[in-house]
Amino acid sequence: MKNQGAQIKIPPRCVFCGGEVDPPGERAQRQLGEFNIGECQCGAVYACDPTGHNIGAALVEALVGACGDDWELAWELMPEQDYLTGRLEDYDELTHQIMEQRHHEGRYVRGVLYFVRLQQEIAEITRQRRPGTESEQTTRAKDTRPPVEPERDPQRQRRRADKNEIRKLALAGDLDALVELAFDDLRTLRFLQRLLYTPDEDERWFIAHLIGQVCARLATRQPGAVSDLLHRLFEASSDSAASHWGVVETMGSIIAARPNIYGGFARHLLRYVNHVSTRSLVLWALGSIAASKPELIREMPYYQIANLFDDPDPLIRALTVRLLGRVAAAEFRSQLANLTADQQSVTIYEAGHPRETTVGHLAATALQNLSPQ
Repeated sequence: MKNQGAQIKIPPRCVFCGGEVDPPGERAQRQLGEFNIGECQCGAVYACDPTGHNIGAALVEALVGACGDDWELAWELMPEQDYLTGRLEDYDELTHQIMEQRHHEGRYVRGVLYFVRLQQEIAEITRQRRPGTESEQTTRAKDTRPPVEPERDPQRQRRRADKNEIRKLALAGDLDALVELAFDDLRTLRFLQRLLYTPDEDERWFIAHLIGQVCARLATRQPGAVSDLLHRLFEASSDSAASHWGVVETMGSIIAARPNIYGGFARHLLRYVNHVSTRSLVLWALGSIAASKPELIREMPYYQIANLFDDPDPLIRALTVRLLGRVAAAEFRSQLANLTADQQSVTIYEAGHPRETTVGHLAATALQNLSPQ
């Protein structure tokens, strides 16, 4: 048994989205009855094999669980083509921790969490066989996830990312070429991140949007790589000695492009809303996420934003209105109505490009999104 050094305990995170997962447990209706399973907020299903000796059976249970206990559908699916898999080793089911030294309080830790995430088309088939409420169906109709990227030939000759070439492709907006490079060399994401550190505001916003679009497509095959990028961006935004240029904008762009996978990261943005230097960026990011998945923001404690209606900065007022209008926050109808006469001009970036508008115009648009009284 390995006894040297202090035990390092790590909370288990989804191999696809990077969000912390809850302890797996028994379902109300168990079909196999052998393993505890859980479901991540990104849609991945995971099964726990506490011994590490029954990985195949754990995979089957996770796959069948992801298919809504539809055995016939599960057996028709092909790995990689129809679903992605991943695993976390050294998992201790009793403490719900990853034990780096593979032991805890005198006992060995050999557990494995096996993850399965269905590709978009298969997930839709599963949903259709398990129809939800009308509101859930409306939400799904708004889902604009990109199609799954074709599987790249593992025997292909991979290209190495070159920072000068990536800068040229990024400034030209060549999304397809950047996606291809990202699949060949994940350093492409790091080189793109470096392009954010520019004093040219228009260029910075364009790059942030472009990174979001590259990540949206890369995540259809390699969601873990995008999750790693989001973690690096959050670390950068938490470092007071680092420049925040483009970081919050990029996080918002990535989450807004794939909220079904990375929506769990959105709530962490709220921690920066009280900082003057990042307040407008957080409001923009949350508003952009709300445009693609408003219920995600509705579930967050966004009420602290309500006192920003009277902020002296017109951009803060405008972004507050934009956000609350997109989540259809009818409880703020009177505050929105009061701002329809505010003709302060502001510039807000949409899809990487500046758009001129007024606080009053945004307030009027927000009121139109609210349900009738």
